[in-house]
Amino acid sequence: MAILTIRNLHKKFKNNVVLDGIDLDVEKGDIIGIVGPSGTGKSTLLRSINLLEKPEEGEIEVGDTKVSLPLKHGSKKSVTELRRHTGMVFQRFCLFEHKTALENVMEGLITVQGKNKKEAEELALKEIENVGLLEWKNHYPRHMSGGQQQRVAIARTLAMKPDIIFLDEPTSALDPELVSEVLNIIKKVAEQGYTMLLVSHEMDFIRKISTRVIFLDGGKIIEDDTPVEVFEHPRTQRARDFFHKMQILREPDYYL
Repeated sequence: MAILTIRNLHKKFKNNVVLDGIDLDVEKGDIIGIVGPSGTGKSTLLRSINLLEKPEEGEIEVGDTKVSLPLKHGSKKSVTELRRHTGMVFQRFCLFEHKTALENVMEGLITVQGKNKKEAEELALKEIENVGLLEWKNHYPRHMSGGQQQRVAIARTLAMKPDIIFLDEPTSALDPELVSEVLNIIKKVAEQGYTMLLVSHEMDFIRKISTRVIFLDGGKIIEDDTPVEVFEHPRTQRARDFFHKMQILREPDYYL
C-alpha cells in the first residue's frame, strides 16, 4: 500500500511549466532517487509535495491525509497535518544561528509536537548521536563545518519521526571533502528503514542507495524503474543522452 500518492500534479512559475501532470506512488521503505537535467523540476517536486510551493492542480495523499489543489480557504489544517508526516532536508542547512546543535534539534519537538523540554532533549540527543555529533551538541552552527551543520539538520528531521524524508541536494552546498560524511549518514538513515525521496547530482550514490530511480524531464517522469534499469537500460533517448553526457564529464581529458 502506498504511503504517498500523487496524482496529476501541476506547477508553473508564470508561463514556465515545471511540473506537468506528475503521478507517483511511494511505498513504505522506498528510497527513490530523483535525477534529471538542471531546471527540470526535481527540487520543485519535493517542495510541492511538502506544499512549500503551491501547485495549481493535483492531489497529494500521505497516510490518512489528503490535500486537493489548488488550496482553498480552510485548507491550513490539512496542510499542517500533511507536513507532520514529512521531513525536509534542504540544500542550505537552515539552522538557527543563535541556538546550539542540541537546541536546534529540540526546537521542532517543543514548538510543533508540544513535548516538554526533558523529553525533547532525550529524543534530540539520541538523533545527534545517530549522526555522530554527540560531542558537538553544545556548539553553535558558526563553530561547525558545513558537513556537521547538515548532519545536525538531518538529526533535526529524524527527531520528528516523519513517515517520509525529502532530501533536496543535501550535499550541493558542501566543500567536496565534506560530501562523503553526509552521504555516509544518509546511507545509515536509509538502512534504518526510512522512506526517502532524494534529489542529488551524486549519481553513483543515487545508484547504490536507491530502490527506485525516477528521471524527470520537461516536468514529466519519463523513467521510473530500478537503478540498474534506469542507469544501464533507459527506455528514452533523453535519458540515454543525459547519462552518456554525465559519463563523458567524468572521464579525464588526458591520460598519463
